[in-house]
Amino acid sequence: MARQRRRRLFGTDGVRGIAGIDVTAALALALGRAAVLQSAVASPRVLVVRDTRESGEMLEAAIAAGLASAGAEVLLGGVLPTPAASLLIRRHGLDLGVVLSASHNVYTDNGIKFFGADGFKLSDEREAAIEEHLEDDSLGRGAVGRIRTLHAATADYVRDLHQRFQALRLDGLDVLLDCANGATHQVAPQIFERLGARVATIAVDPDGRNINAGCGSTHIELLAAEVVRGGHDIGFAFDGDGDRVLAVDRDGALVDGDELLTLIALHLLEEGRLPRNGIAITVMTNFAIVSALEAAGIEVATTAVGDRYVLEALRERGFALGGEQSGHILELGFAPSGDGIASALLALEALGGRDLRERPRIAKLPQTLVNVAVGDRTALESARPVHNAVGRESAALAGRGRVLVRPSGTEPVVRVMVEAPSAEEAQAVCGRIVAVIEAELR
Repeated sequence: MARQRRRRLFGTDGVRGIAGIDVTAALALALGRAAVLQSAVASPRVLVVRDTRESGEMLEAAIAAGLASAGAEVLLGGVLPTPAASLLIRRHGLDLGVVLSASHNVYTDNGIKFFGADGFKLSDEREAAIEEHLEDDSLGRGAVGRIRTLHAATADYVRDLHQRFQALRLDGLDVLLDCANGATHQVAPQIFERLGARVATIAVDPDGRNINAGCGSTHIELLAAEVVRGGHDIGFAFDGDGDRVLAVDRDGALVDGDELLTLIALHLLEEGRLPRNGIAITVMTNFAIVSALEAAGIEVATTAVGDRYVLEALRERGFALGGEQSGHILELGFAPSGDGIASALLALEALGGRDLRERPRIAKLPQTLVNVAVGDRTALESARPVHNAVGRESAALAGRGRVLVRPSGTEPVVRVMVEAPSAEEAQAVCGRIVAVIEAELR
C-alpha cells in the first residue's frame, strides 16, 4: 500500500534537523538511493564529505549505502569543508556530491546537502525530484555499486587554495585561527602556514560534540579575547563546515561579513577583477554599506537571506562576488560555493600587507538583531498582529532606518533585525516587536 506523501524535506540549505530524530540513518539511505534514481547518469560517481559531528559517521555510512544500492560509485572524502566538495567534484569530473553538515548549528543537529556535477548546490527542482523518489523502491532493484575512499582529498583541496593564492605572501603575519572544532581544523592551518604566516590555533580538537561550542564564527568573543591576549596581528573564525568566516583586528574589534565583502569588493574593483562591477548582498546588509558601495561605482543586487539566493543573483546578473553579514562570501572565480578559508585569504590579499585596522571604515547604522525561539516558524506568515506591529514600526522609522522580520530557514526561530539612528531606538523597536512575536508564536 502506498505510504503517505512526505512533507517537503529540503529547506534553504538542504535537509537539516536533529540527528537521529529528524535526520536519521534511514532517511539518509533513502535520500542517497533517491538521488541516484533521479539522476540522468545510470551509475553516477558521487563524492561524500562530512564535518566533525558525532552523527557524521553514521550518516556517511547510511547515505553511502543508499547511493551504492542504486548503482552509484561512492567516493568518501572524509572530514572536509563544504566548499571542498564543490572543488573536488569539478577536479575529478564527478556527477554528484553530498555534504553531511549542519554548518553553524549545535552538534546534535546534522544535515544533508547535494551538489551537482557543476559544483553548485542542486536546484529546487532537482531537490523536489529526489523527494519524489523517496518512497520508490521499484527502480534500480538488483543494482550493486561500490564504496571507496577518495585518497588525498585534503591535499587536493589545499592544493587548489594554494594555486589560487600562490602570489599572496604572508611572511611575518601572526594570525590566530578559530576552527570551531569543525571541518577546517586541519586544512586552514596548513594553507596559512604554506603561504608563510605564523599560525596559532584554537578550537582544533574536535571530539564529535564540541563543534561550534563556544567557538567559531557564532562565538566571535573567544577569538577577539585570544587575539588581544596573545598579541596576534589578526584573527579569523570559521563555522563548523567552513563556508563562513568572520575576522577581528589586533584590537579585538569584529569585522563582519559585510565589512569583509566591502574590503574585497573595493580591492577587486580597483584591480579590474570585479565582473560587471557588481556584487550581490542580502537584505541584512547595513544600509550604510550599500550606500558606500554604490558611491564607489559598484552595482548592488539585494536578495533574500541565504547563500542560494545570493548565488542566484550572481548567476542571473553575471556577477562573481556576493555574500552575507554572517560571513558567507561567494567568489565564483574560485569556487561555486562559499569558502571561509578562501574569503579570509582574499581579505588579506585586499589588505595588501596593511593592518586590518586600516580597512575602509563605514559609519554603519546601529543594528539590533534578536533570534526569537518559536514553536512553528512557518506560522509567522499568517500572524497578523506581528505584521501589524512591523508595519507600525517601519512607518515610524521611514527614511531613518528599517525593520526586517523573517523566519530562519534552518532553525525554529524568527529573526528580528532593526536599524535606527541610535542603538537605543533600535533596541526599543526590536524589543516591542519581539514581545508581539513571543505572545503570538510561542
